[in-house]
Amino acid sequence: MKIKIKKQIISSQEHGVSRDAISANALKVLYRLKDAGYQAYLVGGGVRDLLLGKKPKDFDVATDAHPDEVKRLFRNCRLIGRRFRLAHILYGRDVIEVATFRGPHEGKSPSHADQNKEGRIIRDNVFGSLEEDALRRDFSINALYYNIRDDSIVDFTGGMEDLNNKILRMIGDAETRYREDPVRMLRAVRFAAKLDFQMEQETNNQIFELGHLLEDIPVARLFDETIKLFQGGYGLRCFQLLREYQLFELLFPMTETSIIGSQEDEKTLKIVEQALRNTDERIASGKSVNPAFFLAVLLWYPMHEYKNRFIERGEHEIEALISASREVLTRQQAYTSIPKRFSLMIREIWHMQSQLQHPTRKRAMRTLTNKRFRAGYDFLLLRNKVGETELASLCTWWTDIQTKNQSEQEAMCDALVKGQKKSKRRKRRRTPVLSKNS
Repeated sequence: MKIKIKKQIISSQEHGVSRDAISANALKVLYRLKDAGYQAYLVGGGVRDLLLGKKPKDFDVATDAHPDEVKRLFRNCRLIGRRFRLAHILYGRDVIEVATFRGPHEGKSPSHADQNKEGRIIRDNVFGSLEEDALRRDFSINALYYNIRDDSIVDFTGGMEDLNNKILRMIGDAETRYREDPVRMLRAVRFAAKLDFQMEQETNNQIFELGHLLEDIPVARLFDETIKLFQGGYGLRCFQLLREYQLFELLFPMTETSIIGSQEDEKTLKIVEQALRNTDERIASGKSVNPAFFLAVLLWYPMHEYKNRFIERGEHEIEALISASREVLTRQQAYTSIPKRFSLMIREIWHMQSQLQHPTRKRAMRTLTNKRFRAGYDFLLLRNKVGETELASLCTWWTDIQTKNQSEQEAMCDALVKGQKKSKRRKRRRTPVLSKNS
């Protein structure tokens, strides 16, 4: 599909973006490239967010300097990537990503540019011009270039118009672009949710047709995209759109099955949505979030269903919990690879639910000092909030005990144990004794 080019140059007076809004480190990179005689542009989400009056999280740079040339200019440079050769300029924890202008693949050697039979790009180290680079980008609103030489913005693809109209449009033929990189479908969902933009018709429609292509994407990359979707401050809307476009089932099939299968009380859907509301609120208030907690939420009821199966086979509850945790996390690895540091925490949160639900004096005091107590406690509160009302008294007890000193905590535990013993005696008295002839 031939892309219609209409180059526009928007002056600084027209677009209103100030250099003061650009990070000092990004400006250092732009100036050094310019002073060395190279073209240097700020591009992508940083430009988009500046134009929308938002504070960018990252600043990416595009240049006609090749990766090795960038490395010679910056001692703090690290070259990364095989599929896309990139330069990372490191300023402590701040990383400025520098990419050489990309060019078209036609007539290039497979050692520089290659695609698989589905059309997915597996190698892309063909360099080109600024205009060619713009046509290689995914969405028009991400193909706006801020020129450090005169502070203008260069637009080849109608990105400024789409930005003003709140339209998310794929550059070129949507089917071809999704086939080149199916993860663009997840990016489309993320941008639509984050920016509250409407997708252009073909950008929208092709997702329903091509979602299955995500099955061929490395699961580690899908995990990274999942974190961006759910931990970016607009996770609830991303979740709703993923389900609408039938993509969520490709990332978390056990959770989707649990949602469909529990429509009577919608417990799985409720806990996922509530967890995402909480996550979005925490991020909006500047608080940290741990991906392991939300992943534990996503897979809690699928794990619970497996646990019940193991119990039916004769396993003790704790053994069944361990078996079910292992089973669910192993199965999930085939769709989104969860790093070990997160899977360990997920198991700990799940296993702590049993300790929180069946406290004894010794167990309660040990649980209070566990490094995962807060996560396990928050998880218990969340379960109660979405409908497990039998946990209400336990939630109150665990909330109260945290406000006490050690002697008061021990007294609360003693009172709890006495209450448990009385309850067991009452149950035994109420149980009828059957005679041999009964």
